[in-house]
Amino acid sequence: MEEELIDMKSDTTFIMNPNIESNDLKTSKFGRVKSVRGSVVDVTFKNSLPPIFSLLRIKDKEVSVEVLAHLDSHTVRGIALTPTQGLSREDIVLDTGGPLKAPVGKNILSRMFNIFGEPIDREEAPIDIEWRSVHRPPPSLSRRTTKSQIFETGIKVIDVLLPLERGGKAGLLGGAGVGKTVLLTEIIHNMINKQKGVSIFCGIGERCREGEELYNEMKTAGVLSNMVMIFGQMNEPPGSRFRVGHVALTMCEYFRDDEHRDVLLLIDNIFRFIQAGMEVSGLMGQMPSRLGYQPTLGTELSGLEERIASTDAGAITSIQAVYVPADDLTDPAAVHTFSHLSTSIVLSRKRASEGLFPAVDLLQSNSKMATPGIVGERHYHLAQEIKKTLARYEDLKDIIAMLGLEQLAKEDRSVVARARRLERFLTQPFFTTEQFSGIKGKLVSLEDSLEGCERILNDQFKDYPESSLYMIGGINEARLKASKKNLTG
Repeated sequence: MEEELIDMKSDTTFIMNPNIESNDLKTSKFGRVKSVRGSVVDVTFKNSLPPIFSLLRIKDKEVSVEVLAHLDSHTVRGIALTPTQGLSREDIVLDTGGPLKAPVGKNILSRMFNIFGEPIDREEAPIDIEWRSVHRPPPSLSRRTTKSQIFETGIKVIDVLLPLERGGKAGLLGGAGVGKTVLLTEIIHNMINKQKGVSIFCGIGERCREGEELYNEMKTAGVLSNMVMIFGQMNEPPGSRFRVGHVALTMCEYFRDDEHRDVLLLIDNIFRFIQAGMEVSGLMGQMPSRLGYQPTLGTELSGLEERIASTDAGAITSIQAVYVPADDLTDPAAVHTFSHLSTSIVLSRKRASEGLFPAVDLLQSNSKMATPGIVGERHYHLAQEIKKTLARYEDLKDIIAMLGLEQLAKEDRSVVARARRLERFLTQPFFTTEQFSGIKGKLVSLEDSLEGCERILNDQFKDYPESSLYMIGGINEARLKASKKNLTG
């Protein structure tokens, strides 16, 4: 064992990162691998056992294991955070003496990391950083603020009908291919240009291609200097994907509590966190609950979500993409996620097929911020009138399909005209899709958005073609678009 300890000291890779090496090798505890079954690794220790959540490293192998259970007085069971190829019984295991840690500090800005805090942007490791445990309690109630504030995004449909809360949690819900990631990246683009805070992007189960595209887009847009990216990629083991969210939150808490800055945390995709937890639970041999989900789903999700909060020091505002399996909003993953959100933005495949982007289902989406006491009387009544008009149009669609628009009463025809113009006005060209659509992106203030909706409801644009309101910014652009069409016509 002493020879092994000497070898460890000579290995410089064990000294660079606390996730790789114990702070004091002389007091480190050593064990041996007892069994390996996929990502599940059992390790025996002769003396005291490492606590739950301790990080273990296997000597001479690039394998890290997090302790999740004590089987008996000498054996622990853990989940590998890295692939276990090449691991064998009797391999020597080092207890690092602590849990998984994340790098924090000003120098992590503009960088991209993996779960161990190692840079994956092909640049040198940052210097003058601190390492903190990823397992941290949520802020106490005495530190939380009770005042509700609106968080403007510059996206019409969200700011008018589904306002976000500063220090709150918003969910982008939808199936595959309806535009969750595009909407998320647009919010990043708008917020970094508008706010002086920090944005942290957490990719849980993301594709490598998507991570590289996002990095290049943010670099081109010149907003990388106030941003940190962390990825637990799709091809990584479930243990890694399960912990990447905790690493991102530890970074957020540093900027909020130590730097007193507002933080925008973007998670893509929170369902992958639940899915990774389901895989870990199955590997650990826990009895599954409804639809095969882990019995600890509620606890694990709460442990992550409750750390996202607004305090006296600053606020962490989170926007989370939520994949909905088979577009079923009653799925346990979606239901549990709903309970934590102050705003739910449901994306509709039907609206996407009609070309109405962002494809937000305005009747299924909701926001707890849309009350007179928070957004103001004018904004509240305007939003209610918009929803009432769109709901009435939805009811009339079946009659229109069977009998035609001409068979409706005059008042109903007016409602349909307003609703169709509102639907088109609430579309918006995005900066992040300029290269695909060929339309320059627009950032619209809340006042301009409200004014446009108000004028449409007052029938000021009833003589304008619907197409003049499609994919524009402020309402005044409709006049220019209509006049151009008349000239070319």
